[in-house]
Amino acid sequence: MLVSPRKNGSLPGRNRLRLVSFGFIVFFTTISAQLGYLTVWQGRPEKPAAEYSERVPRPDIVDRNGVVLATDVSFFSLYADPRKILDVDEAVELLTATVPDLDAKTLRQKLAQPNRAFVYLKREVSPSERDAIHNLGIPGIGFRAETKRVYPMGRLASHVLGYVDVDSKGIAGIEKFLDDQGALYTASLGEDNSRAMPAVLSIDIRVQHALADELAKGIAKFRAKAGGAIVLDVRSGEVLGLVSLPDFNPNQPDKNFTFDQANRMTSGVFELGSVIKAVSFAMALDYGVADLTSRFDARAPLVIGRAVIHDFQPTRRILSLPEVFTNSSNIGTARMVLGVDAERHQAFLRRVGLMDRLVTELPENAKPILPKRWGRLVQATIAFGHGFAVQPLQGAQVVAGLLNDGNMLPVTFLKRDAADARAMAKRVVKPKTSETLRYLFRLNGLEGSARSANAKAPGYRIGGKTGTAEKVVNGRYDKSRNLTVFTGAFPMENPQYVVMVLLDEPQATPETYGFSTSGWNAVPTGGNIVARIAPLLGVEPILTDDERKAIAKQAQKEGRT
Repeated sequence: MLVSPRKNGSLPGRNRLRLVSFGFIVFFTTISAQLGYLTVWQGRPEKPAAEYSERVPRPDIVDRNGVVLATDVSFFSLYADPRKILDVDEAVELLTATVPDLDAKTLRQKLAQPNRAFVYLKREVSPSERDAIHNLGIPGIGFRAETKRVYPMGRLASHVLGYVDVDSKGIAGIEKFLDDQGALYTASLGEDNSRAMPAVLSIDIRVQHALADELAKGIAKFRAKAGGAIVLDVRSGEVLGLVSLPDFNPNQPDKNFTFDQANRMTSGVFELGSVIKAVSFAMALDYGVADLTSRFDARAPLVIGRAVIHDFQPTRRILSLPEVFTNSSNIGTARMVLGVDAERHQAFLRRVGLMDRLVTELPENAKPILPKRWGRLVQATIAFGHGFAVQPLQGAQVVAGLLNDGNMLPVTFLKRDAADARAMAKRVVKPKTSETLRYLFRLNGLEGSARSANAKAPGYRIGGKTGTAEKVVNGRYDKSRNLTVFTGAFPMENPQYVVMVLLDEPQATPETYGFSTSGWNAVPTGGNIVARIAPLLGVEPILTDDERKAIAKQAQKEGRT
């Protein structure tokens, strides 16, 4: 068979050509892939995980009147790509000479990492530092535009606002709520699609300031260890002000806050003493086991088994129901509550929410401490707030509901519409019970342990209930350490606001004649608060003739006309 010389000679040549072409294709493909990898991936600085996910910018937080309480400000941070640093020693020398607070040893360790594409060298460089570093022209050194959370009011409302960490993640307070549950705020953008709509709080910063100022004065005057105060809108459940002292500054770079700086009003539980008597009276009145004509024997201590219940200031006589309230009689209150069986007693406490944890937008909320077994003695002691601990805000919420025609509202730290508030109302007692309780509160403000509040805030018709509880120290009640509480409301003919004041271990002063109970410290502090905030809230004083005379006499004494 004859083979064509042309075909026979071209076959090896074509194979070589194919092989060379394939080699060039593989070579250029490899080079292109490597260049693409270096350009697209390794050319990018390594970002923290949080920065890879696209997030809506953190919303501002404003008070109910639009005053900014928390916002983001822009700044630049200094970073390096260690792979591009040509001379580590030279870079360290130049940078430390330009920015003296950079530590040379730490800086060298960060730059001497050839496998790293991104390391922070300094967060928040000043504009002058940025310009100076830029002019150095060091390869691999750059700046990242970032934001920082700032709180223009400083310590004011710090426990409500909370704070964020260095990566702008909410750690406490409303800031944490916005991250954990506040999708409504973080997902609603403004018109420019670059900033989230602000989170509008129920807090009135004017009220918050007055509250913090008067509480601080009360703590100083009575040499208390700490304290707290709340102002609650009865008709909407909105918290207009909440203070816990000592507080903290959320702008502080180091967020290692102490236990004493915790929010006592929500994250702490306390025996609120006789404040719980308001709940006991409401229960007895609502169940029909007592009314204003009922009388209770307080001539001698009440003996239950081996326990003996005394009154702080014994009257040693039979008391009417209003007298039991104004004299804050433990004996009379216990006898009244023992007319209700334990099951119904627990059912009422559950109805008003005292058996469960109070949950609000603030993540810091403590669970009540309840007795494990319910017997006749437990019933009697719980009647006057002994052996039963709840959040102070929880106590304020219950009192607000009892005085609001029996309609209790869930408390909130977010601004709430009036119509929404009415829809959330839950009836806990009959309107008649609420009316009677309002009468008892006002009577106590005129004749009982809360009367000094009216003296401090004449014309605002304050009513309230006091409470003094021995603190538990090392598992035992310490008679030398008291927690004093005043829960008041005004104006009592139509309560609009509830004020609670708590003082931790207040001391007796010459002015209090050696007493350190609530009527001598928490009550006058509460009166001062009402006098400050009532005008801000649009409540006008209506002075009686006696109040006018008292004001004129005081003005004359102080040399005023």
